[in-house]
Amino acid sequence: MTGFLLRVAIVALGLWLATQILPGLYFESAGTLLGAALLLGIVNAIVRPIAVVLTLPLTLLTLGLFLLVINAAMLGLVALLLSGFQISGFWTAIGGALIVSLTGWVASGLIGNNGKVEVMKSR
Repeated sequence: MTGFLLRVAIVALGLWLATQILPGLYFESAGTLLGAALLLGIVNAIVRPIAVVLTLPLTLLTLGLFLLVINAAMLGLVALLLSGFQISGFWTAIGGALIVSLTGWVASGLIGNNGKVEVMKSR
């Protein structure tokens, strides 16, 4: 449970960073931001795998770049489902998806599979 809450907090951090960098992303409140992070995790667990399988030929044709469009679509779906979250357009969704993905990638390097922070020591 701790790992799940930590990952929701990381996605919320990525969404907050995206709102600071991109002018077309808007949240009404901090509660909406946390709700969007939770809903994005649910959408990524249920809808995204189906979208990836259905668009596999296009993803292979673009050498994986279409996955960024799928991530932006998942972010757009969350914006449609959540009333206090707004995205101004396609390129804003692409930028937001890229920022959230990079934030999650960096944080995953610091967090283990069980949700604990791992310290790496070199000898």
